[in-house]
Amino acid sequence: MAPAVIIEGLKKRYGSVEAVKDISFKVQRPEIFGLLGPNGAGKTTTIRCLCTLSKPDAGKIEVGGVDAIANPKIARRRLGYVAQEVAPDKVLTGRELLALLAALYHLPKAKAKQRIEQLLELLGLEEYADQKTGTYSGGLRKRLDLAAGLLHQPEVLVLDEPTVGLDIESRFIVWEFLRQLRQAGTTVLITSHYLEEIDALADRLAIIDRGVVIAEGTPSQLKDRVGAIALPYEFGNSPLSKKRRKAKEILQSLPFVEEAIINSAQGNTLNLVVTSGGNPLGKIEQSLQEVGLPIFSMAQSRPSLDDVYLAATGRTLLDAELAAAGSRDLKAEKKQAMK
Repeated sequence: MAPAVIIEGLKKRYGSVEAVKDISFKVQRPEIFGLLGPNGAGKTTTIRCLCTLSKPDAGKIEVGGVDAIANPKIARRRLGYVAQEVAPDKVLTGRELLALLAALYHLPKAKAKQRIEQLLELLGLEEYADQKTGTYSGGLRKRLDLAAGLLHQPEVLVLDEPTVGLDIESRFIVWEFLRQLRQAGTTVLITSHYLEEIDALADRLAIIDRGVVIAEGTPSQLKDRVGAIALPYEFGNSPLSKKRRKAKEILQSLPFVEEAIINSAQGNTLNLVVTSGGNPLGKIEQSLQEVGLPIFSMAQSRPSLDDVYLAATGRTLLDAELAAAGSRDLKAEKKQAMK
Protein backbone atom coordinates (compact mmCIF):
# COMPACT_ATOMS: atom_id res chain seq x y z
CA MET A 1 0.00 0.00 0.00
CA ALA A 2 1.33 3.43 -0.96
CA PRO A 3 2.12 5.86 1.86
CA ALA A 4 -0.61 8.31 2.85
CA VAL A 5 1.88 11.21 2.75
CA ILE A 6 5.27 11.60 1.09
CA ILE A 7 7.43 14.68 1.66
CA GLU A 8 10.86 14.81 0.07
CA GLY A 9 13.45 17.59 0.07
CA LEU A 10 10.99 20.24 1.26
CA LYS A 11 12.39 23.77 1.43
CA LYS A 12 10.63 27.02 2.34
CA ARG A 13 12.02 30.50 2.91
CA TYR A 14 10.29 33.65 4.15
CA GLY A 15 12.50 36.52 3.07
CA SER A 16 15.85 36.02 4.76
CA VAL A 17 14.46 33.35 7.11
CA GLU A 18 14.96 29.74 6.02
CA ALA A 19 12.01 28.19 7.84
CA VAL A 20 12.42 24.72 6.30
CA LYS A 21 15.87 23.74 5.04
CA ASP A 22 15.45 20.11 3.97
CA ILE A 23 12.65 17.94 5.34
CA SER A 24 11.77 14.44 4.15
CA PHE A 25 9.52 11.77 5.69
CA LYS A 26 6.73 9.33 4.80
CA VAL A 27 3.49 8.69 6.67
CA GLN A 28 2.09 5.18 6.31
CA ARG A 29 -1.61 4.36 6.49
CA PRO A 30 -3.23 4.14 8.84
CA GLU A 31 -0.93 5.41 11.58
CA ILE A 32 -0.45 8.34 13.89
CA PHE A 33 2.72 10.11 12.78
CA GLY A 34 4.22 12.79 15.01
CA LEU A 35 6.35 15.81 14.17
CA LEU A 36 8.20 16.74 17.33
CA GLY A 37 10.27 19.86 17.81
CA PRO A 38 10.44 23.22 19.58
CA ASN A 39 8.50 26.26 18.45
CA GLY A 40 10.23 27.71 15.40
CA ALA A 41 11.65 24.35 14.27
CA GLY A 42 9.63 24.36 11.03
CA LYS A 43 6.71 22.10 11.96
CA THR A 44 3.89 24.50 11.12
CA THR A 45 5.54 25.61 7.86
CA THR A 46 5.87 21.96 6.85
CA ILE A 47 2.21 21.13 7.37
CA ARG A 48 1.05 24.39 5.79
CA CYS A 49 2.94 23.34 2.66
CA LEU A 50 1.42 19.85 2.94
CA CYS A 51 -2.08 21.30 3.20
CA THR A 52 -1.47 23.56 0.14
CA LEU A 53 -1.79 26.72 2.25
CA SER A 54 1.78 27.72 1.44
CA LYS A 55 3.79 26.96 -1.69
CA PRO A 56 7.22 25.43 -1.05
CA ASP A 57 10.34 26.74 -2.75
CA ALA A 58 11.47 23.20 -3.56
CA GLY A 59 10.59 19.61 -2.84
CA LYS A 60 7.95 16.96 -3.45
CA ILE A 61 4.63 16.51 -1.63
CA GLU A 62 2.18 13.69 -2.26
CA VAL A 63 -1.12 12.96 -0.50
CA GLY A 64 -2.65 9.59 -1.30
CA GLY A 65 -0.58 9.39 -4.47
CA VAL A 66 -1.64 12.87 -5.62
CA ASP A 67 0.97 15.56 -6.30
CA ALA A 68 -0.18 18.25 -3.87
CA ILE A 69 1.90 20.98 -5.54
CA ALA A 70 0.65 20.31 -9.07
CA ASN A 71 -2.93 19.34 -8.07
CA PRO A 72 -3.75 21.19 -4.83
CA LYS A 73 -7.55 20.98 -5.22
CA ILE A 74 -7.49 17.20 -5.50
CA ALA A 75 -5.06 16.89 -2.59
CA ARG A 76 -7.31 19.03 -0.37
CA ARG A 77 -10.16 16.55 -0.77
CA ARG A 78 -7.98 13.94 0.90
CA LEU A 79 -6.94 16.21 3.77
CA GLY A 80 -8.53 17.50 6.94
CA TYR A 81 -6.64 20.33 8.65
CA VAL A 82 -7.04 21.66 12.18
CA ALA A 83 -4.81 24.68 12.74
CA GLN A 84 -3.18 25.55 16.04
CA GLU A 85 -5.32 28.64 16.47
CA VAL A 86 -8.90 28.44 15.22
CA ALA A 87 -11.36 31.27 15.83
CA PRO A 88 -14.89 29.87 15.34
CA ASP A 89 -17.84 32.19 14.98
CA LYS A 90 -18.99 32.99 18.52
CA VAL A 91 -22.60 33.68 17.55
CA LEU A 92 -23.43 30.42 15.79
CA THR A 93 -24.15 27.27 17.73
CA GLY A 94 -21.87 24.29 17.30
CA ARG A 95 -24.42 22.55 15.09
CA GLU A 96 -24.95 25.69 12.96
CA LEU A 97 -21.21 26.18 12.49
CA LEU A 98 -20.74 22.59 11.34
CA ALA A 99 -23.68 22.96 8.94
CA LEU A 100 -22.07 26.10 7.47
CA LEU A 101 -18.75 24.31 7.00
CA ALA A 102 -20.50 21.30 5.45
CA ALA A 103 -22.06 23.65 2.89
CA LEU A 104 -18.62 25.06 2.11
CA TYR A 105 -17.46 21.48 1.51
CA HIS A 106 -20.45 21.09 -0.87
CA LEU A 107 -21.79 18.12 1.07
CA PRO A 108 -25.40 17.16 0.18
CA LYS A 109 -27.79 18.31 2.93
CA ALA A 110 -28.91 14.81 3.93
CA LYS A 111 -25.34 13.52 4.09
CA ALA A 112 -24.19 16.64 5.96
CA LYS A 113 -26.89 16.27 8.59
CA GLN A 114 -26.04 12.61 9.12
CA ARG A 115 -22.32 13.32 9.30
CA ILE A 116 -22.78 16.19 11.78
CA GLU A 117 -24.85 14.01 14.12
CA GLN A 118 -22.22 11.26 13.94
CA LEU A 119 -19.41 13.63 14.84
CA LEU A 120 -21.34 15.31 17.64
CA GLU A 121 -21.87 11.88 19.19
CA LEU A 122 -18.31 10.68 18.61
CA LEU A 123 -16.80 13.78 20.20
CA GLY A 124 -19.25 14.06 23.09
CA LEU A 125 -20.67 17.35 21.85
CA GLU A 126 -24.38 16.46 21.71
CA GLU A 127 -25.11 18.20 25.00
CA TYR A 128 -23.47 21.44 23.77
CA ALA A 129 -24.42 21.34 20.08
CA ASP A 130 -27.15 23.99 20.36
CA GLN A 131 -25.18 26.35 22.56
CA LYS A 132 -23.34 29.31 21.03
CA THR A 133 -19.70 28.50 20.42
CA GLY A 134 -18.71 31.67 22.26
CA THR A 135 -19.70 29.91 25.49
CA TYR A 136 -17.50 26.85 24.81
CA SER A 137 -14.49 26.03 26.97
CA GLY A 138 -11.10 25.51 25.35
CA GLY A 139 -11.58 21.75 25.37
CA LEU A 140 -15.01 21.95 23.72
CA ARG A 141 -13.71 24.34 21.06
CA LYS A 142 -10.89 21.94 20.24
CA ARG A 143 -13.36 19.07 19.90
CA LEU A 144 -15.47 21.24 17.60
CA ASP A 145 -12.34 21.97 15.55
CA LEU A 146 -11.78 18.22 15.19
CA ALA A 147 -15.37 17.75 14.05
CA ALA A 148 -14.89 20.48 11.45
CA GLY A 149 -11.72 18.84 10.13
CA LEU A 150 -13.46 15.47 9.79
CA LEU A 151 -16.72 16.59 8.13
CA HIS A 152 -15.72 15.47 4.64
CA GLN A 153 -14.19 12.20 5.90
CA PRO A 154 -10.58 12.88 4.86
CA GLU A 155 -8.01 10.15 4.35
CA VAL A 156 -5.45 12.15 6.32
CA LEU A 157 -6.17 14.39 9.32
CA VAL A 158 -3.47 17.00 9.99
CA LEU A 159 -3.36 18.58 13.46
CA ASP A 160 -1.10 21.46 14.44
CA GLU A 161 -0.48 21.46 18.22
CA PRO A 162 -3.99 20.08 18.94
CA THR A 163 -3.84 20.22 22.74
CA VAL A 164 -2.04 23.50 23.42
CA GLY A 165 -3.70 25.25 26.36
CA LEU A 166 -5.98 22.33 27.24
CA ASP A 167 -6.32 20.87 30.72
CA ILE A 168 -5.22 17.28 31.34
CA GLU A 169 -8.73 15.81 31.11
CA SER A 170 -9.42 17.51 27.76
CA ARG A 171 -6.04 16.38 26.41
CA PHE A 172 -6.79 12.76 27.29
CA ILE A 173 -10.18 13.01 25.55
CA VAL A 174 -8.49 14.27 22.36
CA TRP A 175 -5.81 11.56 22.60
CA GLU A 176 -8.37 8.77 22.91
CA PHE A 177 -10.37 10.13 19.98
CA LEU A 178 -7.28 10.20 17.78
CA ARG A 179 -6.55 6.57 18.66
CA GLN A 180 -10.11 5.66 17.67
CA LEU A 181 -9.66 7.46 14.34
CA ARG A 182 -6.53 5.47 13.57
CA GLN A 183 -8.27 2.24 14.49
CA ALA A 184 -11.09 3.16 12.09
CA GLY A 185 -8.59 3.67 9.25
CA THR A 186 -7.84 7.40 9.28
CA THR A 187 -4.20 8.47 9.04
CA VAL A 188 -3.27 11.19 11.53
CA LEU A 189 -0.35 13.60 11.28
CA ILE A 190 0.18 15.59 14.46
CA THR A 191 2.71 18.30 15.35
CA SER A 192 3.60 18.94 18.97
CA HIS A 193 6.32 20.20 21.27
CA TYR A 194 4.89 18.08 24.11
CA LEU A 195 7.20 15.08 24.56
CA GLU A 196 4.65 13.00 26.45
CA GLU A 197 1.99 13.61 23.78
CA ILE A 198 4.08 12.27 20.91
CA ASP A 199 5.40 9.43 23.08
CA ALA A 200 1.85 8.39 24.03
CA LEU A 201 0.26 8.73 20.58
CA ALA A 202 2.73 8.31 17.74
CA ASP A 203 3.34 5.01 15.99
CA ARG A 204 6.31 6.74 14.35
CA LEU A 205 7.75 10.23 14.52
CA ALA A 206 10.24 12.62 13.04
CA ILE A 207 12.14 15.07 15.23
CA ILE A 208 12.63 18.44 13.54
CA ASP A 209 15.22 20.99 14.60
CA ARG A 210 16.03 24.23 12.77
CA GLY A 211 14.28 23.18 9.59
CA VAL A 212 15.71 19.67 9.18
CA VAL A 213 14.75 16.15 10.29
CA ILE A 214 17.36 14.98 12.80
CA ALA A 215 15.81 11.61 13.73
CA GLU A 216 12.97 9.38 12.52
CA GLY A 217 11.49 6.08 13.69
CA THR A 218 9.22 4.60 16.31
CA PRO A 219 9.56 6.00 19.85
CA SER A 220 11.13 2.71 20.96
CA GLN A 221 13.63 2.65 18.09
CA LEU A 222 14.78 6.20 18.79
CA LYS A 223 15.18 5.51 22.51
CA ASP A 224 17.12 2.31 21.84
CA ARG A 225 19.61 4.24 19.70
CA VAL A 226 20.39 6.48 22.67
CA GLY A 227 20.69 3.59 25.11
CA ALA A 228 19.37 2.90 28.56
CA ILE A 229 20.21 5.26 31.40
CA ALA A 230 21.07 3.49 34.64
CA LEU A 231 21.18 5.40 37.95
CA PRO A 232 22.13 5.72 40.73
CA TYR A 233 24.88 3.44 41.98
CA GLU A 234 25.56 4.19 45.64
CA PHE A 235 28.72 2.93 47.30
CA GLY A 236 28.00 2.88 51.00
CA ASN A 237 27.08 5.75 53.30
CA SER A 238 30.48 7.29 54.10
CA PRO A 239 32.59 9.59 51.91
CA LEU A 240 34.18 7.27 49.37
CA SER A 241 35.66 9.61 46.80
CA LYS A 242 38.54 7.24 45.98
CA LYS A 243 36.18 4.33 45.55
CA ARG A 244 33.86 6.43 43.39
CA ARG A 245 36.76 7.41 41.12
CA LYS A 246 37.91 3.79 40.95
CA ALA A 247 34.35 2.63 40.18
CA LYS A 248 34.04 5.26 37.45
CA GLU A 249 37.33 4.12 35.90
CA ILE A 250 36.25 0.47 35.92
CA LEU A 251 32.75 1.11 34.60
CA GLN A 252 33.94 3.52 31.93
CA SER A 253 36.15 0.74 30.54
CA LEU A 254 33.20 -1.60 30.01
CA PRO A 255 32.31 -1.83 26.30
CA PHE A 256 28.59 -1.13 26.83
CA VAL A 257 29.08 1.96 29.05
CA GLU A 258 29.04 5.13 26.96
CA GLU A 259 29.49 7.56 29.83
CA ALA A 260 29.97 7.50 33.61
CA ILE A 261 29.33 10.69 35.59
CA ILE A 262 30.03 11.23 39.29
CA ASN A 263 26.97 12.97 40.71
CA SER A 264 28.05 14.83 43.86
CA ALA A 265 24.62 16.44 44.15
CA GLN A 266 23.11 13.04 44.91
CA GLY A 267 25.78 11.84 47.32
CA ASN A 268 28.03 8.91 46.53
CA THR A 269 26.45 8.02 43.19
CA LEU A 270 27.39 7.39 39.60
CA ASN A 271 25.07 8.10 36.71
CA LEU A 272 25.69 5.87 33.71
CA VAL A 273 24.61 5.93 30.10
CA VAL A 274 24.72 2.40 28.72
CA THR A 275 23.88 0.87 25.36
CA SER A 276 20.69 -1.15 25.20
CA GLY A 277 20.51 -4.91 25.18
CA GLY A 278 21.88 -7.64 27.39
CA ASN A 279 21.96 -7.39 31.17
CA PRO A 280 23.97 -4.24 31.95
CA LEU A 281 23.04 -4.16 35.64
CA GLY A 282 24.25 -7.70 36.21
CA LYS A 283 27.54 -7.09 34.40
CA ILE A 284 28.11 -3.81 36.25
CA GLU A 285 27.48 -5.46 39.60
CA GLN A 286 29.86 -8.31 38.78
CA SER A 287 32.63 -5.92 37.64
CA LEU A 288 32.47 -3.93 40.88
CA GLN A 289 32.25 -6.97 43.14
CA GLU A 290 35.38 -8.43 41.54
CA VAL A 291 37.41 -5.44 42.82
CA GLY A 292 35.72 -5.35 46.21
CA LEU A 293 33.48 -2.34 45.70
CA PRO A 294 30.15 -2.81 47.53
CA ILE A 295 26.95 -1.58 45.86
CA PHE A 296 24.33 -0.02 48.08
CA SER A 297 21.62 0.16 45.42
CA MET A 298 21.07 0.05 41.67
CA ALA A 299 18.22 1.23 39.42
CA GLN A 300 17.66 1.55 35.72
CA SER A 301 15.44 3.88 33.71
CA ARG A 302 14.66 3.96 29.99
CA PRO A 303 15.59 7.06 27.96
CA SER A 304 12.93 9.62 27.11
CA LEU A 305 12.37 11.43 23.82
CA ASP A 306 14.08 14.40 25.43
CA ASP A 307 17.19 12.21 25.80
CA VAL A 308 16.89 11.41 22.08
CA TYR A 309 16.66 15.12 21.26
CA LEU A 310 19.59 15.85 23.57
CA ALA A 311 21.73 13.17 21.93
CA ALA A 312 20.93 14.52 18.45
CA THR A 313 21.31 18.25 19.12
CA GLY A 314 23.34 18.64 22.30
CA ARG A 315 20.48 20.46 24.04
CA THR A 316 17.15 19.51 25.59
CA LEU A 317 13.82 20.41 24.03
CA LEU A 318 13.22 22.86 26.88
CA ASP A 319 16.56 24.54 26.15
CA ALA A 320 15.52 24.87 22.50
CA GLU A 321 12.15 26.34 23.50
CA LEU A 322 13.82 28.90 25.74
CA ALA A 323 16.34 29.80 23.03
CA ALA A 324 13.53 30.28 20.50
CA ALA A 325 11.56 32.40 22.94
CA GLY A 326 14.63 34.54 23.64
CA SER A 327 15.23 35.02 19.92
CA ARG A 328 11.62 36.15 19.41
CA ASP A 329 11.87 38.59 22.32
CA LEU A 330 15.11 40.04 20.94
CA LYS A 331 13.55 40.55 17.49
CA ALA A 332 10.53 42.22 19.06
CA GLU A 333 12.80 44.58 21.04
CA LYS A 334 14.71 45.51 17.88
CA LYS A 335 11.50 46.26 16.00
CA GLN A 336 10.25 48.38 18.88
CA ALA A 337 13.54 50.27 19.03
CA MET A 338 13.34 51.05 15.31
CA LYS A 339 9.91 52.69 15.59
